[in-house]
Amino acid sequence: MDGEKHAAAITALPDYELIARLRAGDETIFTRLVEHYNTSMVRIAAIYVNEFAVAEEVVQDTWIAVLKGLDRFEGRSSFKTWVFTILSNRAKTRATRESRYVPLELNDEPDDSDNSMPHFNPANHPDAGVWADGWIPHAWENIPETRLLSQETRGIIFRTIESLSPNQQQVIRLRDIDGFSAEEVCNMLQLSESNQRVLLHRARERVRQALDSYFAQE
Repeated sequence: MDGEKHAAAITALPDYELIARLRAGDETIFTRLVEHYNTSMVRIAAIYVNEFAVAEEVVQDTWIAVLKGLDRFEGRSSFKTWVFTILSNRAKTRATRESRYVPLELNDEPDDSDNSMPHFNPANHPDAGVWADGWIPHAWENIPETRLLSQETRGIIFRTIESLSPNQQQVIRLRDIDGFSAEEVCNMLQLSESNQRVLLHRARERVRQALDSYFAQE
């Protein structure tokens, strides 16, 4: 509970106060920041480098870069977005050095000929990435809440996310798990708004399909 209170206190601080305290050498604030964001940062870095130990190294390098770059923080984005942008860039650099990173345009560019998402409008549609007319997802109103929120259901969700392409993983984790806005994710990953939207909906559809199959077993 104390950890949750500390996290809430950290996220409630305005960026100018947070930066001022970090620049003043407030070790308590820095420690709480690391505790609050570290798990999410390792999870994102691991998408690029594929090894937990290497992901931890990338996160450590990111925090060092954050401390060294505090004087250059200009507030053009939120502090959180700034930190995760540094993380993304460092993870890409590390993965590129180890020949593991595949840029978006070579790996997961939305393609009008891709029929793997039959329930969504194609990328060239004005409403690309949203439910196509005439198709509605299965309703889950009759499924007990205990099952919807069960550990097994959560396991299905996370295993499905881990099976996605790296670009889809990045987008759905940042949007639906870490709570970043569409604009923030576009800036962090250097995606167009339409690409971000299509990747997110494709990822969500994969998760939805997995859950539909799981719930249909009973």
